[in-house]
Amino acid sequence: MPAGALDESHSYVPLDKILELMPSEDEMQRHWKMRSIYRVPPLIADCNREAYCPQVVSFGPYHHGKDSFLPMEEHKHRVLRHFLKRSRKPIELFFESLREVARDLEESYDALDPKWKASSGEGTARRFLELMIIDGCFILEILSFLACKVHDYAPNDPIFSYYGIPCQMGYLWQDMLMLENQLPMLVLDRLVAVKSDGEKDYEYVNKLILSCCILGTPTPTLGKCLHVLDVARKSMLREPEKKNEVRRNYGPETIRLASATELSEHGIQFKRSKTKSLNDISFAGGVLTLPQIWLDGNTKSMFLNLTAFERPPAVAGIEVRSYIYCMDCIISNRQDIALLRDQGIILNFLESDEAVAKMFNSVGKDVMLDLECSLVDEFEKVNKYYNKRWNMWRANFIHTYLRNPWVTLSLIAAVFLFALTIIQTVYSVLGYHK
Repeated sequence: MPAGALDESHSYVPLDKILELMPSEDEMQRHWKMRSIYRVPPLIADCNREAYCPQVVSFGPYHHGKDSFLPMEEHKHRVLRHFLKRSRKPIELFFESLREVARDLEESYDALDPKWKASSGEGTARRFLELMIIDGCFILEILSFLACKVHDYAPNDPIFSYYGIPCQMGYLWQDMLMLENQLPMLVLDRLVAVKSDGEKDYEYVNKLILSCCILGTPTPTLGKCLHVLDVARKSMLREPEKKNEVRRNYGPETIRLASATELSEHGIQFKRSKTKSLNDISFAGGVLTLPQIWLDGNTKSMFLNLTAFERPPAVAGIEVRSYIYCMDCIISNRQDIALLRDQGIILNFLESDEAVAKMFNSVGKDVMLDLECSLVDEFEKVNKYYNKRWNMWRANFIHTYLRNPWVTLSLIAAVFLFALTIIQTVYSVLGYHK
């Protein structure tokens, strides 16, 4: 029997048939280029399942229909009615707009289930576009409400009210930043364009998203983004990416950094950068400059999804992964966090400094530094300064005599007695001469 496989009905399919049905190289390359939403590999997701799976609401096809999200589906339909009533346009106008880009929307998803693909029939295509419209309107309403742009919900609304904000909005926002729970930004752009008769474009949607998150200094324009998570990512990387020349092949030991405490013992100081961009990391004159970062209960999930989004062969860059790698290097324990917090680099809203250290170590566990990243140059500068002989002597002195308070007191007492002995000797010599 020739080598083959089982199809969805568990029937045997010969290998030659499989090869015949495979898409061409051009089609595969187009798909790889178009996709921006994909599932996190099980090997990674199983370690932090709660960070990658939505908690209260599903957006898009990956988690749609699960029992835990059914209560929120009722709210989605209610919100859609508000959206359409306020827009004063029939739903068919929104369908027509999305139908024009249906293939692009499908190709944004990697490994999309056939039940959502237009190739499976007209009913399937309609179902996919209905999902895009319902979930897209729900996202826009959440963002508009948080930005104080909608006011037509009841005062006791379970979600869109001052009562609903502390109870629901935090969970909804966290779910909106999960990679598997994204909608193509093209959906939001089209819905807004139809509603506003073309007066509002993608930058309006970008600014709407940015107004709802504390990620950094507002930026005038972000350009076209892929989805909400991509907007969050770009807002954290406002500075242009540094261009690198071709570099030699550094070994792993060269591109690691010591902890912040050890760097400090070697005379390296820490300073908060002028921007909050994660790209703004540099070293000069014995000073390592790092961006300020706000850390709360949603930070770990956001960073895990951002690093998953940047994982090859993704279309995103490597900037967030590089930042996480740097912080994982210099943070080993709560003493490192305390040092960075004192310099205003870390704003800690978690329960303790130890919790922050564990968070960075957990997020950075499987992150590797790309040797073409500009941080490699900064790491080499730090290590060169760190390994200077005088700085090593200084660190050894601190580690030997200044770590233990009793040893420090003994050293001070010894120096004091030694100074008194010298003074006594000087007076004795002067008295002898007289």
